[in-house]
Amino acid sequence: MNEGNGGMKTVEQFEQVIGICRDLFEQKLGDYGASWRIMRPSSITDQLFIKAKRIRSLETKGFSKVDEGIKPEFIAIVNYGIIGLIQLELGFADDINISNEQATILYDQWMTTTKELMYAKNHDYDEAWRSMRTSSYTDLILSKIHRTKQIESNEGQTLVSEGVDANYMDMVNYALFALIKLEYEPE
Repeated sequence: MNEGNGGMKTVEQFEQVIGICRDLFEQKLGDYGASWRIMRPSSITDQLFIKAKRIRSLETKGFSKVDEGIKPEFIAIVNYGIIGLIQLELGFADDINISNEQATILYDQWMTTTKELMYAKNHDYDEAWRSMRTSSYTDLILSKIHRTKQIESNEGQTLVSEGVDANYMDMVNYALFALIKLEYEPE
């Protein structure tokens, strides 16, 4: 893959931002356990919506009344997207029924699947994402959220489109693109 700014390869940049997301996921597991196991996928989609709307608001207004920028929100989109994939696989539960270790293993498995999809698409699109604005990732994530909500309203049925899982993976990858752009290629 092509080299990004500063000579760091794309794969290395992805691994670094994924590491940041994973570290926060593990820290939150330490604080709360896998409390998200009770969330239905539609609730996770709504949580993704809240995070993406906040990013868009900050991008539009240019400032925040709460002392947090957009990076933590993109990290949250990555982590909630992976949580959504886990929930689609396991189904939601009435209580926390997996250990922190099991949650981390599932996180890593779904992140690997998501990352492999991104690497394949990145090859085919020849790193076109590097020429996009961060605000475009926000809009694409919001679009994927609205698609996901529609699929959820249709009880998961689609005629010709990808399912909720593919939309979650795309949201994760768009958020990772944004994190790389913010970290290594500020606009």
